Amino acid sequence: MSQEASIDLFRKMLLIRRCEEQLARCHQRGLIHGACHTYVGQEAIAVGVCAHLNTDDVVFSTHRGHGHALAKGVPPRELFAELFGRATGCSRGRGGSMHLYSPEVGMMGTSGIVAACILQAAGAGYSFKVLKTEQVAVAFFGDGAVNNGAFHEGLNMASIWKLPVLFVCENNQFATEVAFAYAAGNPEVASRAASYGMPGVAVDGNDVRAVSEAAGEAIQRAKAGGGPTLLECKTYRTRPHAEGMGDFGYRTREEVEEWKTRCPIERYRRYLLAESVATEADLTQIEAEIKAVADDGERFAESSPWPDPASAAMHVYAKPTAAPPAPQGATHELTIMQATLEALTEEMARSPGIFVMGEGIGKRGGNFKTTLGLYEKYGPVRLCDTPICERGFIGMAAGAAMTGARPVIDFMFADFALDGVGEILNQIAKMQYMSSGRLKMPLLLRGCIGIGHSAATHHSGNYYPMFAHFPGLRVVVPSNPRDAKGLLKHALRCQDPVVFLEHREILNVKGPVPEGDYEIPFGQAVVVREGSDATVVALAHMVHLTLKVCDILAKEGVSVEVIDPRTVAPLDGDTILASVAKTGRLLIVDEAFGPFGLGGEIAGIIADRGFDDLDAPIRRLHGVHTPTPYSPPLEAAVVPDVRAIEKAIRDLLAE
Repeated sequence: MSQEASIDLFRKMLLIRRCEEQLARCHQRGLIHGACHTYVGQEAIAVGVCAHLNTDDVVFSTHRGHGHALAKGVPPRELFAELFGRATGCSRGRGGSMHLYSPEVGMMGTSGIVAACILQAAGAGYSFKVLKTEQVAVAFFGDGAVNNGAFHEGLNMASIWKLPVLFVCENNQFATEVAFAYAAGNPEVASRAASYGMPGVAVDGNDVRAVSEAAGEAIQRAKAGGGPTLLECKTYRTRPHAEGMGDFGYRTREEVEEWKTRCPIERYRRYLLAESVATEADLTQIEAEIKAVADDGERFAESSPWPDPASAAMHVYAKPTAAPPAPQGATHELTIMQATLEALTEEMARSPGIFVMGEGIGKRGGNFKTTLGLYEKYGPVRLCDTPICERGFIGMAAGAAMTGARPVIDFMFADFALDGVGEILNQIAKMQYMSSGRLKMPLLLRGCIGIGHSAATHHSGNYYPMFAHFPGLRVVVPSNPRDAKGLLKHALRCQDPVVFLEHREILNVKGPVPEGDYEIPFGQAVVVREGSDATVVALAHMVHLTLKVCDILAKEGVSVEVIDPRTVAPLDGDTILASVAKTGRLLIVDEAFGPFGLGGEIAGIIADRGFDDLDAPIRRLHGVHTPTPYSPPLEAAVVPDVRAIEKAIRDLLAE
């Protein structure tokens, strides 16, 4: 290592220490409005690892991430401003201590959710594999994360696919206030690497030279195609878990003071002087420079403007993309399954960043033939069969989407997505917002929904109301082949995460699909059947059952208008309002549960904005609020059928 590089390690460690000490004082003064998790005592790890990273290499971090951010190149001014909640912060005031984003320098985010960064780093590694770039991803996490399921799932997948990832465990002896020695059946983290077929290296995390040497070898191996490494850095945080918290109910003052004598900065300072790498005057000058930088960061933050309250809801979604309309003229008959496969096939040819992950989606072609024939065309990297670890590959998809790829996650049954719901709601849905729109999330999550075929309670769920409740997600539920292809095309071109749910009872329904390229934008309902006596809003399978009822009623001269929302989020209330203004009556038919669901949302829109147009109360017909039973007569009793829909419409007309 050159003299300049050696001194730079000291400079960066000292920068982290001085900034953290200053931030601790700022917290005491009330300038920091939430939690403040400092990195004091662990500086050698961030600096030793990041010394080997290029700007386009990426870092994913945990709640104790100030040091990682500074080591990766986030300006101290932006760190201070973020903790002060100012508009000039690295996350524009949206993140504070635990959520730091600066993709411009490869800092892809810190997370308040333990172990999420492990999966995201693995996903970035997969993205680099798909896009064939020479980059490496690093995950920094504490000892508490290694007892989380994401640790197992992330390391296992990184190993089987030889991903360019460095997993760095900062073993600071305590997860919040629980001793690692108590919480771990195997407290030697590095030894766990053998279980995943990767190198595991344990180093003194307070020795920056040891960290740098081990990290350099691992990063070089990763970039050469040698796969991931688990690096355990044994260290200690000498300040509380978070500023202001009590510290000595779970450890002693004597223990903390003893670890302070192992300070990584003082240790390295002595080395630089002993080896004549630097003089006392050199280091004193650096110390003065760093103090000035930290002071400047505080002044800058305190003088920076607050974010504009009008921007509080910006960047929840990406800006809409233009969508070519369906061409007029020639069509061909396809099932819904065939239509979505056609869309995916065309988009994979168009966009090399698209890859599909799921169980059995490779050679087998998917449980519902969603990827049939694509493995032969695109190979195992872009059609990747996964272990059974939904949280793992969902979290990976987030990291891949953040780093330039476009993942398609095929759940088979949407029920299985619930194993990874934390990754969807805490990470994927919030990423664009937390990064102030600088990170996009072009990710498609698809799976089958719906009651039928005695699938019972773990293969029948309708989850669109739940997903639609959370900001940041687009939720699509098509009812016919034409819409399925156009909506899937749009999902594979937009920059938002899309939950695409396909009702398996109608996968083989045939219909005309336009030839040529087209998209259907989200948030545009369609009038499936025009009418004048009542409006029925129905979704997916319920559209088909409702149309059968309309045919029956038409023979009696009853004219029913049927609206298919197509997307639950965003929901097109205007089309429904216009229909109710014409008919004066509204029935919502939804297979999903009634409480807190789509029917209540639509009813609320009409009550708020279309009440004067109603000639009768709004009525709703839902599936029974119960888990789905197995026995055919029990199953039939919990889902609306043609007779129930007919009765509901007749009752509405009689009001």
